Amino acid sequence: MDTRTFCPVSTAQPRFITPPSQDAMERGRLILRDGTSAQIRPVCLADRAAVAYFFRGLSIESLRRRFFSPTPPAPELIERLVSADNADGDLSLIVLRQSNGMPQVIAVGSYFSRDSSTAEVAVAVADAYLGKGLGTLLLERLAAIAATHGFSTFTTTMAIDDAPMHEVLRLSGFTLKEQPEKGEIEIEIDIAATAASVAGLETRDRAATVASLAPFFKPRGVAVIGASRQLATVGRCIFDGLLAASFTGPVYPINSQATELAGRKCYSNVRDVPDPVDLAIIAVPAAAVLGVVDDCAARGIRALVVLAAGFAETGRAGSELQKVLVERVRGHGMRRVGPNCLGLLNTDPAVRLNASFAPVFPPPGRIAMSSQSGAVGVAALHAAKRFGLGLSTFISVGNKADVSGNDLLQYWEDDPATDVILLYLESFGNPRRFSRIARRVGRTKPVVVLQSGLTRAGGRAAGSHTAALATNAAAVEALFRQTGIIRAASLEEMFDLALFLGDQPLPAGRRVGIVTNSGGPAILCTDACEAADLTVLELSIDLREKLTSLFPAGASIGNPIDLGAGAEPEAYRRCLEAVLVSGEVDALIAIFTPVGLAETKDVTRGIAEGLAAARRAGLTAPVLTCLIDPRIERSHLELTNERVPCFPFPEVPARVLGKAAAYRAWQNRPQGTFPDFEGLDIRAARKICRSALAEGAGWLSARDAQAVLTAMGLRVVPSVVARTMDEAVAAAGQLGFPVAVKLASRKVIHKTEAGGVRLNLTDADQVRTACREILGAVMTHSEAGAMEGLIVQPMLFGGIEVMAGITHDPLFGPLVACGFGGIFVEILADVQFRVAPLTDRDASEMLRDLRGFRLLEGYRNHPPADIAAIEEALLRLSRLAEELPEIDEIDLNPIFAFSPGAGCQIADARIHVRRL
Repeated sequence: MDTRTFCPVSTAQPRFITPPSQDAMERGRLILRDGTSAQIRPVCLADRAAVAYFFRGLSIESLRRRFFSPTPPAPELIERLVSADNADGDLSLIVLRQSNGMPQVIAVGSYFSRDSSTAEVAVAVADAYLGKGLGTLLLERLAAIAATHGFSTFTTTMAIDDAPMHEVLRLSGFTLKEQPEKGEIEIEIDIAATAASVAGLETRDRAATVASLAPFFKPRGVAVIGASRQLATVGRCIFDGLLAASFTGPVYPINSQATELAGRKCYSNVRDVPDPVDLAIIAVPAAAVLGVVDDCAARGIRALVVLAAGFAETGRAGSELQKVLVERVRGHGMRRVGPNCLGLLNTDPAVRLNASFAPVFPPPGRIAMSSQSGAVGVAALHAAKRFGLGLSTFISVGNKADVSGNDLLQYWEDDPATDVILLYLESFGNPRRFSRIARRVGRTKPVVVLQSGLTRAGGRAAGSHTAALATNAAAVEALFRQTGIIRAASLEEMFDLALFLGDQPLPAGRRVGIVTNSGGPAILCTDACEAADLTVLELSIDLREKLTSLFPAGASIGNPIDLGAGAEPEAYRRCLEAVLVSGEVDALIAIFTPVGLAETKDVTRGIAEGLAAARRAGLTAPVLTCLIDPRIERSHLELTNERVPCFPFPEVPARVLGKAAAYRAWQNRPQGTFPDFEGLDIRAARKICRSALAEGAGWLSARDAQAVLTAMGLRVVPSVVARTMDEAVAAAGQLGFPVAVKLASRKVIHKTEAGGVRLNLTDADQVRTACREILGAVMTHSEAGAMEGLIVQPMLFGGIEVMAGITHDPLFGPLVACGFGGIFVEILADVQFRVAPLTDRDASEMLRDLRGFRLLEGYRNHPPADIAAIEEALLRLSRLAEELPEIDEIDLNPIFAFSPGAGCQIADARIHVRRL
């Protein structure tokens, strides 16, 4: 038979993925439209009384709209609601806020299955919380949960005059079908994400997040709880910092042992402050924080900064205390920075907020920064002041128990005072959410990240090639590549990047011109440019002739352009203007070493004048300088309308420019789409995996693994699992010689190493011999029970062997891998990883980032491979990982990729499932 008959690669339509929430969809934090927060979780039987009380508290009008009756629901319905705790069938979610020291239900949302694909949905919101977006939030979450459990449609019946529910459905963006019926409307809701539903969700989430963070950065008044008369205390430092920065609003010191502090009236409790207070800085020991939170809630304060240590960073007891703190703050509808943090600041002259105990207040500017470490934050603020790096806002997030980098990205995305975002991260709270937000923010504002903690102290037993090659560092690298993050290798480089990005335009391409007065630094800079994937090309004949006419015979008119040790400021001015105006470079690096008579300050003036002339001519290429002068450190050259970054060593501007050029290239690429494919049988794949899990976590049988892949449209080499030698011989005859015979086992990880593979068998006798040899090898190297049978496959000839796979990172979720396959995959380690879900752009770039990609394009006498088919296989694999979270490891190796149009086929597959 012809084993290389393939269907053509699918034409996939775009699909839309619901953005992940900050916490799990069914549990954690909600941010309402007004910026306040609430707690959401699945219902339990213990909530029976609270749910009944909620419904009794609804107005007659709300009851009529929800139940078509002015009376609360019967006990039977309450019982059904609180028993709905199975997302595969019936599920109820409740939203909670604190009232009189007790959690109170303020909204309930439920779905009840009608059949395997349809469920009836209902949402009810307390009258006091109508108009705050709760109904829409509940519907979105219920739909997302239901979709992952196989449902495709919600139905509901509502009164024609039910305006609140009409608004919820309108805002959802889902596709609706309405059928009026005697004063009621039957509505069918397609819960698949659409462009409108995703855009609406993201817009609402961003607006709510920004509203929730505004009281932190632009408070009407600030209370310092724990402001002390003793100067060397944190509370006093915060209080003095607010006064020293000349905060434009009122500052209220809270101290039960004092009546005044630095001429300001003290209050014994924040509840006593008579005027509006938006922000409370809590500078009391950890044990006293919970009581202070209650006081702040009673005063109506919306934003808290908890400075104290003694929480999750200290161990189990601290973690429990932090958990209680999280629930207490959310229950009151507030938001919180910290605990274990430095504080925050806003340099806007209209605000001048220094709500931190950092000893410096940086100059105003257009760079925002978040630091997970207080010490790194202090170093950053010192560096900002030292290098003249202007900040718009700064925040130390500490333990990130509430406000996180994801929230801050959304705030700074819409902040007109911020152009560049810097993040120092020690951990990711929700990488998938970070990916979604950073990918969007990076389209308009560069995000620079310094990530620490990437080393792995000790490994783990890997069950596949894919898992063996994956590391946390690989996941971070993949995430940054996909989202356009500019990765800083050090704190020093973070500020180097900020010096450039904050003041110079991005390069349009990778062509760099270098102007110097000394050869050594220029050579170092050139080498660094090449290493940064920049090009230092020869200049055109016309430009060289022009430069020759401008300079004496001692100048070297190439690229780098060496003006000679005696170069004067005028030489730099004329050279910069000529090179920039030529349009032959996308960026220019000017290097000066004081080896002649010219003074550094005079040369910098010449550089500035040359740049100014180019700007008047309309040229926007960025300029960077290197001044190798011990009297000069990182700084800026001040021009009339812009600043030019100065660096102390010639390699630095090259590295900075290389990362800026890569970011600009990412911005210019199409964003990519999440493609959908016809004929996917996700329900069948899910059923196979869950049936296998009934026997416990482990590797799927060869037959089940093949069935799962086939259900996802992944092409597998025709295979027969034989239980006996005679069955293997019969299967070989049916498939057609030559064949391969392989061990079928859930316990033996690498078949080749265990002697479990025999290839190119041309007749029945060779098949029998292979079966006996495999059985003997397995009994020698493993227990007899490891053998479940023998896989018989037709031999494939030609093509290129590649591999693909999935491994589950405990933090990042599923990672998709691809590389060159066969037995050398771990030795060569030519493998790329990306965080699922993949866009078509991600799949394309994964292949092109392989060192051996030229082989897939066709190299010398080797024919090219069907690259489009490999990309589609990666996308289908990503979809499988996304739809079936119980799959934590897949290894497809080898995959034979044939010539363009001939597709690819999976020759060997392993799938591991685990309980969620």
